[in-house]
Amino acid sequence: MFSIAPRRGWRQVGLSVSLPGNDFRLGSLSMLRLLPLLVLLTGCSSLGYYAQLAGGQWQLLQARQPVAALLADPRQPVELRQRLQHTQAARDFASTRLALPDNRSYRLYADLGRPYVVWNLFATPEFSLEPLTHCFPIAGCVAYRGYFDEQRARGAAALLRVQGLDTEVAGVAAYSTLGWFDDPLLGGMLAWSDERLAGLIFHELAHQRLYLPGDTAFNESFARFVEEEGLRQWRRRHGLPPPAPHLARQREQFVELVLASRARLQQLYAQPLAVEVLREAKQAEFQRLRRDYAVLRDGSWQGDGRFDGWFARPLNNARLLPFGLYEQWVPAFAALFRESGGDWRRFYARVGELAGLAEEERRRALVALQAGTGFAGPPRLD
Repeated sequence: MFSIAPRRGWRQVGLSVSLPGNDFRLGSLSMLRLLPLLVLLTGCSSLGYYAQLAGGQWQLLQARQPVAALLADPRQPVELRQRLQHTQAARDFASTRLALPDNRSYRLYADLGRPYVVWNLFATPEFSLEPLTHCFPIAGCVAYRGYFDEQRARGAAALLRVQGLDTEVAGVAAYSTLGWFDDPLLGGMLAWSDERLAGLIFHELAHQRLYLPGDTAFNESFARFVEEEGLRQWRRRHGLPPPAPHLARQREQFVELVLASRARLQQLYAQPLAVEVLREAKQAEFQRLRRDYAVLRDGSWQGDGRFDGWFARPLNNARLLPFGLYEQWVPAFAALFRESGGDWRRFYARVGELAGLAEEERRRALVALQAGTGFAGPPRLD
């Protein structure tokens, strides 16, 4: 299992095994058969860890119901059917207008009776912003571990803190298996706005359209662009106004604050200082981050405290890890979309060319797109 970095509510991508002909009931596959298949894919060394993966995935699969059946059932609450009807309109739009996969993902619904489906555990050394990574055969190496049980996640975090690491445990409201299984809408999602629900569907189906193991910034920036452009087209289609510009700008400024703090910490940790000095300087940096946020909130934001909740909890290195992953290459993909004439299928083919490049060559191509010099495509061999 691996997970994708958060933005306002967090998301998880979990990896399981695809079985020929599986449907939402999972046929006759037993829990005992699912467990070794998960072990094979995850390569985890801890029996307890992959056992909870199998148990959590099994619970999720068993809870799924076809949305079409719920919509046709007059016994279901009207509000539930209205919300599900909206998701299916967005789901249809994703495939017909955005050329995203047309499958059973998000045409199923599962209510687990809890706000989060999984909890992500991030960890870093005390004086480093390099994450503790976990590598998987298909997903590549990622900077977090996912748990279907919150207490297991917090227990694992406590053990890492004893070893001197910084940790962060974050609830994940949405879940995807990159198409290995038919991913359901979850009960907790239906409290979201119509736009956020549509954006989630576009984003997660983009991961199914293309996923590059081991390159989180590439994957998340690509899916983020598809989400944002998809929502722009969705709004135009339905005659909806664009979001308030000041809200997007506030989020940008918040991310900029955190990234600036992270950059200063990286400079600090690179210095040959005594542990006590590093510890004191680290806390001083977190105090500066809080002050900078307060100045911004109470000044140009006119008291809008939409990010107060994030600052209400203790700050450490692990809490800073996810920032920047979703946004890093979004302008590059926007430029590539323009180069593709706004044609989604051509755009996806061009993204596939980028994904096929070696890591450093891919980065140079993204930088060129970001700078406005374009992407000529992979070198020709003839």
